[in-house]
Parts: sequence; C-alpha cells; structure tokens
Amino acid sequence: MKKRIIGIFIALLLLAAVGVGIWYFFFREAETDENRLVLYGNVDIRQVELAFNASERITEIRVEEGESVEKGQLLALLETRRLQQAVNRAEAQLNAQREEVIKLETGTRKEEIRKTRAEVAAAKTEAENAEKTFRRLRPLGAKNLASQDQTDEAESKAEAARARLNAAEETLNLALAGPRREDIAAAKARLEAIKADLDIARKNLEDARLIAPDHAVVQNRILQPGDMASPRRPVFTLALINPVWVRAYVQQTDMGKIFPGMRAHIKTDSYPDKAYEGWIGYISPTAEFTPKSVETPEIRTELVYQVRVYACNPQNELRLGMPATVIVPLDQPREEAGEIPDCTGG
Repeated sequence: MKKRIIGIFIALLLLAAVGVGIWYFFFREAETDENRLVLYGNVDIRQVELAFNASERITEIRVEEGESVEKGQLLALLETRRLQQAVNRAEAQLNAQREEVIKLETGTRKEEIRKTRAEVAAAKTEAENAEKTFRRLRPLGAKNLASQDQTDEAESKAEAARARLNAAEETLNLALAGPRREDIAAAKARLEAIKADLDIARKNLEDARLIAPDHAVVQNRILQPGDMASPRRPVFTLALINPVWVRAYVQQTDMGKIFPGMRAHIKTDSYPDKAYEGWIGYISPTAEFTPKSVETPEIRTELVYQVRVYACNPQNELRLGMPATVIVPLDQPREEAGEIPDCTGG
C-alpha cells in the first residue's frame, strides 16, 4: 500500500513537471515571439555587366572567373594604336592653334611696321617720279614734240604708282591697327573646339582600359583576347561584394512592427553558430503574393511586403542565393533608427 502511494506521488510529480514544461514552452516562447520577428529569405547582391565604352579589339584580359577584384583594378585592355594617334593629332592641332592665338593677341611686330613704312615711302617716291614724268611729257605732246603713246604710257604709270601708294598706305594702317577683335575671337573659338576634340580623344584612349567599379567577384568572363569589344558586348559579369542584403517578406499583420533602420541578426545554415549584424534598409511600398522561393502551401495566396535587410559581410561569407533567417528584435525605439552597425569588426 505504501509503495502504491509512493508510486502515485511520483506519477503526480512527473505530471506536474510535464505541465510546467508545457507552460514554459508555450507561454515563455509566446512572450519571446512577441519581442522579436523572424523572417526568412535569400541573400541578394547587385550584379554588374561590365563592358568597354569603345569599339576595338581586346588585347589583354587580366582576371579569371571566381577572382576577387578591388575597386579601380585594371581588368582588361583594348588595342590603343589608333586611339593614341588620334590623341597625338589633336595635341599637334592644339599647339598650332594656340600659337595662332598668341600671334593675333600680340599684334603686328615693330619690325613689320617699319618694313611697311619703308614700302610706303618707296611707293610715294615712285608715284612722285611717275607724276613728274607725266607732267613733263603732257605739254610736249600738245606741241607734237612727244608722241601720244609716250604721253599715255606716262599717264598710266603715274596712275599705277598712285594706286600702289594707296595700297601701301592701307597696309600700314592695318599694321598699326593690329588684328581685328573678331579674328581673335574666332581663333580662340577654334582653340576651344580643338581642346574639346583632344579631351574626347583622351577619353577614348582612357576607355581602352576596363576598370572595376567596386570591390567584386568575377562571376562570368564572357569575351576573350582577340574578340571585338563594343559598349553593347559585356566582357565580365561582376558580383559586387557590397552591399549585401537578405530579401525577405513580411506579412501585412507584421508591417506595423518594423521600420527602416531597425537592427537585425542574420543566420544561415552554412554558419549556424554565427550571427551577422544587419539593419532594415528598405520596405516595399506595395504588396505582392508570396514568392515561390519562400512560400508554403499555407501562405501561398497571402499578400506580403518585400524587405531588404542589409548585412555586414566583412569576410565575404554571405553568397548570392544563400537561404537566411532574419531575427528582428521588436523592442527598439524609433529614435535610434538609422544607426548603421560597424561592419569592419568581422
């Protein structure tokens, strides 16, 4: 009888223990779930299709698929002989036009003015002599002491000498006045046009170097040395290392619990004992049906909102498409939103 009572007592204790466990499991977990939001999604990154901004033959490719590249790293080169010749030609034209502008702005040299004055003096002397000869022959012709041909020839020479004198005087006036402002302005405009041509030629030469826009991993190497490159033919597909985020989905009933800037923790099956710091960076303004990649039969027709939870990924462990679990603590004040975690600690 005594053993039976003891057995009943032990059974009651076991039932009590089970009841406490059940209570703790349901009620304690319920309290915990009220203080956090668990989301499921996949790691996402940005991809870049990198192409040359020029049409020329590829001479060298310096990286392979799967290789990590740094921002500003040289990835590939084009044939540059034709592009370099265009730069050399534009530089020569620029130097010549610059000298032309300097010549116009400097004006007529003193030596040229003295030369023009001398030409005017010579033309004046020639005109005076021709006029004297004509005046001497004209009365002689009236008295038939000189032929009419001699008189006419002397008159023609006198008129020609006066015309040459006038031309020399006008040349002197132009030399003293210097170049026209319109000519200087036109020369300067041509100089600026050549500068623009040189900038374009230099930019074309610079575009013969394909540079990594950011830290990334070479996902695909599409073209090879010898292929003809163009702006429409990508050479590489790059997967940018940053930013990295988890594309998750929130149900309508949970939308009021989250806001941009909230801190979060991200876990993956690949590193189950490691949590990555993150923050909510984007909440979609429009609803959509649950994507097939995350849906279950129960929520297949539910409307959800896309959320991007950006992650710290200093060791490049989060990869494109990796399934991830996002845990968002809900006891976060809104006034602290926007404080991005320090991602340099690893």
